Amino acid sequence: MDLYSEVADAPIDDVEAPVEKGEEAETNGNSTQVDSSVMPASASVDERLTRRAKRPSKYLTKHLNKEGSSSPNGQNSGGEGSSLVNGVRTVKNLRRPRNGYGRGLPKKGGAGGKGVWGKPGIELDAPEVMDEKDPNYDSDSLDNGDVRIETIVPQLTHAEINKHLEPIILEYYGHGDTKEVALAFEDYNFGENRYLIAVVAIELAMDHKPSNREMTSVLLSDLYQHYLTEREMEKALDQLLRNLPDLVLDTPDAPIILGNYIARSVADDTLAPRFLQNYQGKVECDLAKQALARADVLLSMKHGMTRLDNVWGVGGGLRPVTSLVRSMGLLLQEYLTSDDTKEAARCLQELEVPHFHHELVYEAVVMALEANNEETENSIVKLLKSFYDSTIVTPDQMKNGIYRVLDDLDDICLDVPNAALYLERLGGKCKTAGLIDEAMLQKCNAARGRKRFVSEGDGGRFKD
Repeated sequence: MDLYSEVADAPIDDVEAPVEKGEEAETNGNSTQVDSSVMPASASVDERLTRRAKRPSKYLTKHLNKEGSSSPNGQNSGGEGSSLVNGVRTVKNLRRPRNGYGRGLPKKGGAGGKGVWGKPGIELDAPEVMDEKDPNYDSDSLDNGDVRIETIVPQLTHAEINKHLEPIILEYYGHGDTKEVALAFEDYNFGENRYLIAVVAIELAMDHKPSNREMTSVLLSDLYQHYLTEREMEKALDQLLRNLPDLVLDTPDAPIILGNYIARSVADDTLAPRFLQNYQGKVECDLAKQALARADVLLSMKHGMTRLDNVWGVGGGLRPVTSLVRSMGLLLQEYLTSDDTKEAARCLQELEVPHFHHELVYEAVVMALEANNEETENSIVKLLKSFYDSTIVTPDQMKNGIYRVLDDLDDICLDVPNAALYLERLGGKCKTAGLIDEAMLQKCNAARGRKRFVSEGDGGRFKD
């Protein structure tokens, strides 16, 4: 029940309400002040005090009546009005329930009171503390709190390092993300054998193409100061110099490749230049001397540090088109001189542009048309047949190259007037070798246009 709930006033016999303001009585034009203490009971009832604030509850009125009756002789003192107001204020600030019963809810949510140990269910979250004197106490138990568990990754051996690093580096050749490789290395404990990362990476790069060797140089440069230190790079290259006799068995160019890596490491600031000076006059292996001499030459040439950025060449699609066209032209000229198809295939694969092999077919056909020599045509057909059988040049690349010749035939005829006739003859040889199909041969024959004869009785001889 609210403290200021509106209820009926107490009877005048129990509580005499003080009069805050006297009433004026008019008698014969004279006004007289009338005290409320001498007013009759009926007038007091009619003139009840209406308080400006809300009236107190019955409980407060009853409580104040008991306090008033406890005064001597059962009579209220002159300060009855003030005592009533003070009593109301005193009682309303009490923390006891005003209705005598309260709301019926447990104190502190059920966590307080005599004989109560806390809220229901808190014993489930209480930490279990085992006393050492308890018969069930186990000193080796992990629940005692005095044991800390840490994850220990065992250190990898040399064989395990080679086993785990090889697939990671081979996958790196596919995506080229050095951060992905660094995250993969975090799962292993190399310990003091971190230098083997550089050893395995360079050994794998020796068996791959120049673009992969360039990627290996970038990887070692990015891993420097994160996984590899200068001391570990020196230790790795020293190990590779000692392994050169075994590496040459699989990679004959191992000394040159290792010399390139040493020079490139110096250019990338992952290796100090004093590394070469420390080996002067101290190396007995001829292969190691060859590798160190190669590195010394690359570092001592003019603008050597700048040129070492392209020590592995410009790989694949990064090369300009004009450079690729010039390289393929030199390849064909060298082949016509040496007639070595294997060397031509190796040079073509080193360019690493399989999507651009149609340019080789185009250049080869144009070179055969300009030569106007059956021997040259036979050599070109032999070369294209070798590339076609080894799938170096795909059937689509072969068709695209010949289509380009047909599209540019008008311009070629400006330099070679009989280019259409020579193309028809070359197309027949390519059809015989299985390089083109019948539909492509018909297009080559149709490129010459209508057959014109010298005269009607010339026996079918073409007009020159």
